[in-house]
Amino acid sequence: MLDFNTLIEFSSTYCIGICAFLIPANLVATSSTIILRLLGHPAIHIWQTAGIASFLALLMILHVFAWFAIGVVMAPTYILLGLGSICLLANLIAILPHRRFLTSSLG
Repeated sequence: MLDFNTLIEFSSTYCIGICAFLIPANLVATSSTIILRLLGHPAIHIWQTAGIASFLALLMILHVFAWFAIGVVMAPTYILLGLGSICLLANLIAILPHRRFLTSSLG
């Protein structure tokens, strides 16, 4: 079973390492999704990169929520929450036109 206290403790202990990985990973993965979308790559490639980027963005948001759970409310927590939310939204927007096109071409 998942123990949230252990996850929150892990998040607070290794915060620098987690953020050092997740911030550049979010930016690179979301940028890749946007670039693939703009260059007109096949939908499967866009879905794959958007899935990876969305997973990383969700990890960033969960990491920030772990900080909120222990009472750390500072500017970096809001900045990282904003970064994760913007990356998640950008990936969702990148895959929505493909979804709409796919359903309209079938009908």
